Amino acid sequence: MQTRSLGTSDVKITPILMGTWQAGKAMWTGIKDEETIQAIREGVEAGITTIDTAEIYGEGHSEQIVAKAVSDVREQVQLASKVFPTHLKYDQVFRACEGSLKNLNTDYLDLYQIHWPSGSFNSEIVPIEETMEALNDLKRQGKIRAIGVSNFSRTQLAEAQQYGQIDSVQPPYSLFWRQAEKELIPYCVEHNISVLAYSSLAQGLLTGKFGPNHQFEEGDHRAKNKLFQGENYQRALKAIDQLRPLANKKGCTLAQLSLAWLIAQPNTHAIVGARNAKQAIANAKAAAVSLSQEELAEIDKIGRGVTDYLDENPVLWTFKV
Repeated sequence: MQTRSLGTSDVKITPILMGTWQAGKAMWTGIKDEETIQAIREGVEAGITTIDTAEIYGEGHSEQIVAKAVSDVREQVQLASKVFPTHLKYDQVFRACEGSLKNLNTDYLDLYQIHWPSGSFNSEIVPIEETMEALNDLKRQGKIRAIGVSNFSRTQLAEAQQYGQIDSVQPPYSLFWRQAEKELIPYCVEHNISVLAYSSLAQGLLTGKFGPNHQFEEGDHRAKNKLFQGENYQRALKAIDQLRPLANKKGCTLAQLSLAWLIAQPNTHAIVGARNAKQAIANAKAAAVSLSQEELAEIDKIGRGVTDYLDENPVLWTFKV
């Protein structure tokens, strides 16, 4: 899989990234460590060498699972983690980074990101200047290679950029969730910042595997995803039916078609999770799906049948941030 530059840094990442929120198990159901480890290993073998995790995913469990999967091939992969908004003071950032390095069994991170802006989840307000000072010092010490942010607005990203080089931003972004296109992505294109789209398959909705009366198991956070609710869900199912002939024509799955559309957008990479090796290998194949301008436009139009009816709130879920 051909790599791309991460912002203006010297880090190279793959257009498809392995997402590992589910590896932490918290807020997910039916996740097995052995299957996750195998999925990550097979994903790397198939070309997805960039892996995204966070300290909050299972309170470090996701990072530990990633380490078990790739420690023996550390120099072949790019590891990205995130610091939670409860750890944004200078000393807290350092402690959080050390914790992530230990969990991931490595002495450096290729990318370290602020997971949510200060104040999220009732966290203490910390000036972005203080957090960025810590990140810049970690970078100078060689403990991180690049700095990124996640769930930041255009305004918040621009403010952070005043205090250091930001090479990536991680928003929720998919064919069915496109608020980032309005202000954030144009700003990223202008300033050469990579967009690492999470929930790139709309948390599985774009795989086409959910029926009209789907009910999530108790404890599955996707029940609070706005796209799985009411008229949004009905519009999404209709759009999926319209996408199926295109996927069949391209000889790919709905998920691969959706990922191929996403990584064809300006500066955009797709983070996608996998419960097992089969899913990881299938995700990797999306990078080889070539779409013409006409096909991209057709997919775009179908997607807008969902996104044109959504509100302006960029948060994907109904739980309080």
